[in-house]
Amino acid sequence: MIKRNIKLNSCLLRLWCISLSFLGLIFAQQANAAFSLNTSTDFYTVDTNAGVVFSIRRTDNGSSTQSPGDLASLKINGVEFQNQSRGSQINSGFDWLYNGTSAVSVSAQTINTDYIKVTVQAGDLTHYYMARNGYPHIYMGTYFSNEPDIHGHVRYILRMQRNQLPYGPEPSDISQTVSTVEAGDIFALNNGETRSKHYSNMRAKDWSYIGATGSGVGVWLVKDDQEGSSGGPFYRSLLNQGSSTDQEITYIVNYAQAQTEAYRTGLLNHYTLVVTDGSDPSTPDTSWFSQMSLSGYLANSGRGRVAGVGISNLDGNYDYTVGFANASAQYWADANPSSGYYSRDNMRPGTYTMTTYKNELAVDSRSVSVQAGQVTILNSFSINNDPSDDSAIWRIGDWDGTPKEFLNGDKLTTMHPSDVRMSNWDPSNYIVGTTSDTGFPAYMWKDINNDHIIYFKLSSAQLAQAHTLRIGITCAFAGGRPNITVNNWTSSFQSASSQPGTRNLTTGTYRCNNTTYTFDVPASAWQTNSGDWNILTVSVISGTTTTGYLSPSISVDAIDLLD
Repeated sequence: MIKRNIKLNSCLLRLWCISLSFLGLIFAQQANAAFSLNTSTDFYTVDTNAGVVFSIRRTDNGSSTQSPGDLASLKINGVEFQNQSRGSQINSGFDWLYNGTSAVSVSAQTINTDYIKVTVQAGDLTHYYMARNGYPHIYMGTYFSNEPDIHGHVRYILRMQRNQLPYGPEPSDISQTVSTVEAGDIFALNNGETRSKHYSNMRAKDWSYIGATGSGVGVWLVKDDQEGSSGGPFYRSLLNQGSSTDQEITYIVNYAQAQTEAYRTGLLNHYTLVVTDGSDPSTPDTSWFSQMSLSGYLANSGRGRVAGVGISNLDGNYDYTVGFANASAQYWADANPSSGYYSRDNMRPGTYTMTTYKNELAVDSRSVSVQAGQVTILNSFSINNDPSDDSAIWRIGDWDGTPKEFLNGDKLTTMHPSDVRMSNWDPSNYIVGTTSDTGFPAYMWKDINNDHIIYFKLSSAQLAQAHTLRIGITCAFAGGRPNITVNNWTSSFQSASSQPGTRNLTTGTYRCNNTTYTFDVPASAWQTNSGDWNILTVSVISGTTTTGYLSPSISVDAIDLLD
């Protein structure tokens, strides 16, 4: 009898365990629902069938920080990551992009069972949120036929909860700052270090994703090839801001800061929110976009390729980039450091200006045409417009389109010039043949470190001739430009270069319009004897009267005296 009861109890236990397993399976299926699109009055909710569930707002709830078209919820394995008081959105909301246009329409559909597309229409801008069955991603695309005239730029800002994603780029983490340094977007810690959204920047060619991580999770924005952006391969713009409440991860389509060319319109700019376990993301496959009827999208079959046999007369100390640009699109490719071979595929058909850059300095320019389905093969050519090839009596720095070899040049993109980690911007006088490049300031301001002195000597033969002095700049602010005095001779004033009108040198970029100023110095300006020091004073001039680090200024590329 006891054995029979034990056997019966054993059977009941097995049945109970099977029942629990079955109920657990049902619960697991409910917790991780199948790929689906659900519609309510206020939201479209998409389950990716990969642990990510997101909701797009359909209606206006009257909040100034939320609008139709917002990403209103992002749940990762059931945990909410989206800030619930603000939306993730283009700029400050889809209802505030164009003057006189506040209406936003939001629609959604399932396509071929494995894809979901949510379409947001706001004036002349269309934004897409897409999901693919089994992938923990939100694929996004933005198309606009006219640039938005409120704010005047296009950027998508993810506003994630900081407590879920505490680890973002340190230079843009403003959560512990205590004072404002400049313009309400650059701040300082108690120790004098500076932080700003601007200091999360990287050159466009150097990054493929930006994001933040938490405990066992990472949320990333993975970019496309930025063909519809503007500024070229070296353009820098904000990518992140970490506040006490938000981790703002930003994808810039175009931005007003230090912008050097017109914005591009009329094509699809796509980028993907990728969720990982905290590891770096890989680039997602987007070839299936061809099935989604997206405005401005062009499949690879409608594109062409450029391949260059080689480039000669390269300086082995520098990387070379070949850029392609026209009013519609931009691309770039790295040149092989030994042969100069380069190749760029998936380009839209059209005629492009092809520019070869030594680091960031343009040293060759020519035209190239691209045709759909074809490869344009270019013959080898030689770099013959590098200012470094010109014979110089002396040279400070090198012609590479950046000020990075100069004093504080290694810190320009990640901190404000007033940061305590910066060296004194007004170093001792520069002595040619003795002082290193780091003894000359990367930036010069009219109100901070003006009238910097350079000492040099000339031989008897050199004293008998006039010489050309060149000062190359990569950027300028408030009409700043260089002027020189050699001993008792002063050059005539030259015109200001064409530069962006925004703050430049304090917002993490030295990259604007490279300009070379030349000064023809007569033989009468030199000292009489070859053993005497000549005194060159470099000054920043401008009619603008702003002060401090917002006074007229220049970023220095190189200075040389030609033979």
